[in-house]
Amino acid sequence: MVAKDFKVDLNKALVFQVGHLGEAYHEWVHQPIVGKDSPRFFENNILEFLTKNVWWAIPTIWIPVVCWSINLSFHMGQPHSEISTLVLAGMLAWTLIEYTLHRFVFHIKTESYWANTVHYLLHGCHHKHPMDGLRLVFPPAATAILCFPFWGFVKLLAGPCATPALFGGGLLGYVIYDCTHYYLHHGQPSSSPLAKHLKRYHLNHHFRTQTMGFGITSSLWDAIFGTLPERTVDSKTR
Repeated sequence: MVAKDFKVDLNKALVFQVGHLGEAYHEWVHQPIVGKDSPRFFENNILEFLTKNVWWAIPTIWIPVVCWSINLSFHMGQPHSEISTLVLAGMLAWTLIEYTLHRFVFHIKTESYWANTVHYLLHGCHHKHPMDGLRLVFPPAATAILCFPFWGFVKLLAGPCATPALFGGGLLGYVIYDCTHYYLHHGQPSSSPLAKHLKRYHLNHHFRTQTMGFGITSSLWDAIFGTLPERTVDSKTR
C-alpha cells in the first residue's frame, strides 16, 4: 500500500493518504505547516468531528474526576498529610509518563502504511500542523478508555485507600500537561520567566531539534536522560 514518490494532497482528507508515503513519511511529517486552520482528516463527517476538541473541555471534564478521586481516599480513611503526598507523587509520576510517551511512542519511526497512519493520528498530525488549535489536546473519549488500565496499574503500586489519591494526582498532572501544551502553542507569555522558558523550549522541539526536548511541563526528565536541546528558538518568532 506504500506508493513510490507519493505526494500528499493537502486539499483532501489526510489520514488515509499519509500511509502511502512509506519511508518518506518521517521527513514529510516533520516539515511543519505553520497555520491555524484545521486540515481535513476524514471524509466522514462523524469521524472528522471526533478528531476535534476545544482545550477547555479537558479541565471541565477531568477536574471533577480528580476531586472525586482525592475525596474518595479521604472518605476511605487516608490521612490528609498522606493524601497531599500521594497527589504530588501522582503529578510527578505523570511528568515521567509524559516524557516516556512523547519520546518512545509519539516519536517512533514508522514506514509501513498502517504504522504511518496510526502515528499520524497519534502525534504526527501535531508536528505537521503544530498550530491547529482543535487537535492539540487529547480526545476525552480516548482518555476515559486509558483511565481504566492506569487505575489498575496504580492499584498494583498502592493500597486501596491510597489508590484514588495517587490516581487523582496523575490525572491532575495530565490536565496540567494538556492545558500547558495548548498555552505553549497559542499563549503569549509576557511576564512569567517559567512560561517564556517552556514556550521557547517546546518551540525548539517543533521547529529546530525534533529529536530532543520531549518534556512539555518540565525539562526535568530531558536533563536526567540526556535529551536536553543545545539551543532554543525565540518564542517571539512564532
